[in-house]
Amino acid sequence: MRIGFGLDVHQLVENRKLILGGVEIPFEKGLLGHSDADVVTHALEDAILGALALGDIGKLFPDTDPQYKGMSSVLMLDTVIGIMEEKEYEIGNIDITLVAQRPKIAPYIERIRESLRKHCKTDIENVSMKATTSENMGYEGREEGMTAHAVVLLKRKER
Repeated sequence: MRIGFGLDVHQLVENRKLILGGVEIPFEKGLLGHSDADVVTHALEDAILGALALGDIGKLFPDTDPQYKGMSSVLMLDTVIGIMEEKEYEIGNIDITLVAQRPKIAPYIERIRESLRKHCKTDIENVSMKATTSENMGYEGREEGMTAHAVVLLKRKER
């Protein structure tokens, strides 16, 4: 078994869609980034790559490469999962925490879990998603950005 941790942060700005875990969330702001800036999916990708000792998503999808401009993060996740499978691993479990003052994420958690489950080719009970505020402190509390933390356990595929 291998354990990986991922962390991602993106700034909230106007005139962008808010995508979290591959799900569009209605909100007046979205996350700024080279791709769709999905902090949840980016943290998960980094956790998986970390568990495999393969660095981070910046190595696979550099923000200096125009072909990744506006790219869907779940398509990036599909690539990361493909690499994981080539290394003969599968998801044991995923645990993600999103830190955001607004919007309230609770109504969307099951849709996010289902999206991640599908792209990670695992069962829903292997995907945990939580959200919390920072109690109005820091950049999350000022609604300037969001942070996602992800932990994954990978296990060797049974032969």
